[in-house]
Amino acid sequence: MSVGVPVERIDAAGQASVGESPVWRAAEEAFYWVDIPAQKIVRLHVGTGVRSEWVLPEKVACIAFDRAGRVLAGMETGLFSVTLPEAGGAAGASVTVPSSQVRKLAAPVFPAEGMRFNDGRCDRQGRFWAGTMVQDMSLASPLGALFCFDAAGALSAPVVDALITQNGLAWSPDGTTMYLSDSHPLKRLIWAFDFDVESGTPRNRRVFADLHDYAGRPDGAAVDADGCYWTCANDAGLLLRFTPEGKLDRQIAVPAVKPSMCAFGGRNLDTLFVASIRPGAGATDDDGAVFAIRAGVRGLPEPEYAGAL
Repeated sequence: MSVGVPVERIDAAGQASVGESPVWRAAEEAFYWVDIPAQKIVRLHVGTGVRSEWVLPEKVACIAFDRAGRVLAGMETGLFSVTLPEAGGAAGASVTVPSSQVRKLAAPVFPAEGMRFNDGRCDRQGRFWAGTMVQDMSLASPLGALFCFDAAGALSAPVVDALITQNGLAWSPDGTTMYLSDSHPLKRLIWAFDFDVESGTPRNRRVFADLHDYAGRPDGAAVDADGCYWTCANDAGLLLRFTPEGKLDRQIAVPAVKPSMCAFGGRNLDTLFVASIRPGAGATDDDGAVFAIRAGVRGLPEPEYAGAL
């Protein structure tokens, strides 16, 4: 079950405090991710090793792209359209995004102070899904919820509620199964839903995997071309691969103790990029880094937001 495949640390990517939401942009041959507390979107051109970053006006936790290359970002106070200015050609370039290029699209009614969006991505039809959470995880507050932002620009009411630390969004290759997790230590559950691709409605929620039976907490995830679900086992330094039937069939160790989210990329979508978190105490040089893994499987193209930003 444990697979000894090479795990490469991408030194050119630098390190993040809380690296999340990796996205491969095939048109640019570039890998994007965010650093939540630093309020940054980061890009690495894999071929050239050029790294650029954009600083936003508030914490950014999840991103997707539309067909024009604009960013749909889940942030502290809502969902935003972000147009990234040219970062220049120098490695390490940092650009502050002007307020004129950051526009709020929608926001839920947050039931408490100190909340923000967390994990988010598009379904196969191009609707953007993202969940909210109370940022102070020590409160174990079940006030988080999952929302859908459709192609017409409408934000739904809560679709799934009573979440502490929403995570793990992903869809099966045909889009008819939706996955969602709660990574809080008190939960550690991954659910599967039947998903109506026409209406965008998840139904028949059931436990897909209970990580109390394994190691770590289920953080961000990705689905491969075989329909298997890869989750980052935060606090355990592992990637876990579950078959569509919910059976663990593979695990890969990574040097960072807190892998946070993974995404397939590269020209053939055969590289698994893994972002990670740098813990507050006892961090090593690998914590907060980005890793590349040739896991022997291919991924699926990341869907773009189908609406206009």
